Amino acid sequence: MALDMPPIVTLTLNPCVDVSYDIDRLIEDQKVHANANRFDPGGNGINVARALKRLQRPAHACAVLGGEIGALFTRLAAPQVEQLHDVRIDGETRINVTLQQQQPRAQFEVSGIGPTLNASALQQVTDMVLRLAGNGYAVLTGSRMPGVPTDYYAEMVNALRRQGARTVIDAQGEMLAQAVAARPFLIKPNRAELEQLIQRRLDNPRAVVEAAQAVCDQGVEWVCVSLGADGAVLVSEEQAVLGVAPHVKVASTVGAGDSMVGALVHAFSRGDTPEDALRLALACGSGTAAQPGTELFDPRALPDLLSRTQVSNWQDESPPQGRSRLQM
Repeated sequence: MALDMPPIVTLTLNPCVDVSYDIDRLIEDQKVHANANRFDPGGNGINVARALKRLQRPAHACAVLGGEIGALFTRLAAPQVEQLHDVRIDGETRINVTLQQQQPRAQFEVSGIGPTLNASALQQVTDMVLRLAGNGYAVLTGSRMPGVPTDYYAEMVNALRRQGARTVIDAQGEMLAQAVAARPFLIKPNRAELEQLIQRRLDNPRAVVEAAQAVCDQGVEWVCVSLGADGAVLVSEEQAVLGVAPHVKVASTVGAGDSMVGALVHAFSRGDTPEDALRLALACGSGTAAQPGTELFDPRALPDLLSRTQVSNWQDESPPQGRSRLQM
């Protein structure tokens, strides 16, 4: 890692082995043979770390692993994650399954159940994240493992701030609400998650921008909201940037949002402008959506994707024209 670059740490409390199958059609009570399959290390924080490696940005990935599936996870992660740090517990790491149906086009996802995390292991992984993050960036994302309190991310935001680190949160429900109250550096909800947070519908991008700025008024420095067909917005108290992703043929949306988070933290950590940060995030998210199963974006495709990603300052210009088909 370059000496002048702040460290980046991702935390995955409930990682998984992601298994994806491409099938012609799911038929009730009949065996279906796959046309192709993939096995990847998964979990939101792990996907963020995978994205960062593709952006040539070293990162520490902290995860809680158990059993034989945990051992398989470690082998799968070795070529895809720069630096994996694990805490071992009893029980088995979960397996998540994605089915890509061709006729009619549909995506089915089954999320496994992870093992229960005891207080000792939670303290170990907490200490690990705090030590590795230093005064850099910590990305806290993903589902809550059994045994983890709902205020855990909020407590981590406070602990990380005390040592000068910035926290990025990608969560939902009560964990997101409590984390927002602790004032993280950045959150990345989608429209539905922001609606759940503020308890009202947001029917257009302007309403989303206003809601995001209200969240920033509570002390969150940046809010990035993915808007499906309307692209994404990146908002602070004083600025709002709207972006529209380049059109791609969507193969699978798994990992697209995580790729956006990885791109955002990478861009902010190297001092990019908000416009460039959102442009990179949308390019990486689109590139991932174009890949099969649980594969992430191809770095070689980024120059073309970046050239076709439109961004504009909300205050200064009309929103860029175009339609994205992604929901990240």
